[in-house]
Amino acid sequence: MKTYAFEKLECWQQSKKLAVWIYKNTQKFPMEEKFGLVSQMRRASISIASNVAEGTSRKSFKDQSHFSTISYSSTIELLNDLIIAKDLGYLTNEQYTEGRAQVEIQTFLIAGLRKSQQNRIKKKD
Repeated sequence: MKTYAFEKLECWQQSKKLAVWIYKNTQKFPMEEKFGLVSQMRRASISIASNVAEGTSRKSFKDQSHFSTISYSSTIELLNDLIIAKDLGYLTNEQYTEGRAQVEIQTFLIAGLRKSQQNRIKKKD
């Protein structure tokens, strides 16, 4: 079985881990949040991984950087959702701290990936 380039990226591996964590930790949210906050958090977490993966298929570094920027934005959106979920009492302090730590790792990795892509754009100029 072929391994694609995105599967080798630590950034994508962490984003997949974060998405799985979000899915597991939103299972016990109230039913009335199924189509609200739960859906929003799950879609944001999938968007992070999906945009990292999609960016690797793009030919230009500018396009790759664009998808990394979208991924970063989705990570910040997810952080916002984690804060709200904690304030609503849907996440324990421990869950929130763990989720926030994963978000911080993710933003660090995406920022590094994006910086690398942008440096390659500058070298082409």
